[in-house]
Amino acid sequence: MEAERVLAAFSPSPSPEDDAYRRIRLRDGRRLGYAEWGDPEGAPAFYFHGWPGSRVEGRLGNDAAVKSRVRLIAVDRPGMGLSDFHPHRSLLDWPDDVVQVAEALGLDRFAVLGISGGGPYAAACAWKLSDRLTGTAIVSSLAPFDVPGAVADMGRRNRLSFQLLGRLAVLRRAFFAAMAVSVRRHPERILERGVAAVDKPHLARPDVRSVLVESLSDAFRRGSRGPAWEMGVYVRPWGFRVEDIRTPVYLSHGERDANAPVAMGRYLATSIPECRASFVPAGGHLHFVDRLPEILAALSR
Repeated sequence: MEAERVLAAFSPSPSPEDDAYRRIRLRDGRRLGYAEWGDPEGAPAFYFHGWPGSRVEGRLGNDAAVKSRVRLIAVDRPGMGLSDFHPHRSLLDWPDDVVQVAEALGLDRFAVLGISGGGPYAAACAWKLSDRLTGTAIVSSLAPFDVPGAVADMGRRNRLSFQLLGRLAVLRRAFFAAMAVSVRRHPERILERGVAAVDKPHLARPDVRSVLVESLSDAFRRGSRGPAWEMGVYVRPWGFRVEDIRTPVYLSHGERDANAPVAMGRYLATSIPECRASFVPAGGHLHFVDRLPEILAALSR
């Protein structure tokens, strides 16, 4: 496995942020993009971004990671950001990719943090890599869609999208192809549509908004196949039971989350045997933006 640098498409001149444009070649020839934030000498933790998103999202945790002495490694999932598309992948293919990235970086043990759509991937690592993990955090996460009542409080647009597009591949591909065009033209407008009222104050912050806009844009850097395939991954069976996770998990979820309803968070909290959960009464999907110091501190403990 080898690492390489990629031209920083969003940086017209060299800067420290160019470190966000790195790739590692896996054993099967695919390349995964990644970025590093926080303390380079700190405890390693992999950051799994939301959906559709990219490694750029990890920049939100930079300051908190520095304070917590965490080396935050954000990895693009297949078909998003700098990562090559992986046809027919399942949720349980991801832990193997993470191990290869860890080995390329010389890491034997590490923590994982999954935000939103990255939550199921953190859960998969907790189930499959318990002997290598120093900690697991699952934040604003989706849960298996076959859980009764899981989508009852989900925003109408998201609920219909998952129920219809998630199960019809042809419609899903067409929808995301059109979305890719819209994102290239008006990324801020598309981001606004996906954010509930409770999360608007976070989105109004220039630092948060700029990161999320860039993360969304970069998710479609390689086209729409990656985001489209991932929606199908969420609605299909995960391939393992969260009840069988045998490593401690820290969970944080907003009770007013309209993207991943609190019912999903409560299901994960009660089903994962060693789960320490924190529910934020007034928190929405983006509640983690202000709680990353607490989340990373819990993860490092």
